[in-house]
Amino acid sequence: MHWCGNVVTGPDGEASAVLLRAGEVVEGHEPARARRGPRVADRDLARGPANLMQALGIDGSYDGTDLLDGGAVRLLGPPARPVEIASGPRVGIFRAPDTPWRFWLPGERSVTPYRRSPRAPQD
Repeated sequence: MHWCGNVVTGPDGEASAVLLRAGEVVEGHEPARARRGPRVADRDLARGPANLMQALGIDGSYDGTDLLDGGAVRLLGPPARPVEIASGPRVGIFRAPDTPWRFWLPGERSVTPYRRSPRAPQD
């Protein structure tokens, strides 16, 4: 069983969530590696939605966690400087495969490369 993390960004009863797809381990490499395995490259420790949650040690027990209450899993404030954000099609889906609902930081090595679903209509 794999866990993925969604951040709900709107009020109860409205569909408004963001799937966390990847991250970069900037500290705590030892616990992340213990959770992911000794042969996983640093770049790949948190590459992909399920790998990200595994590297962070997040499982179903965190369901419903308030990310603004300052607990162990929390969102931090905005970055100190503006950042460029790229967008493109989502990976591996076959409905609306060209809709640019995937966002990432350009040049970020932990972002999974784009792969079009073989079930998506071909151009």
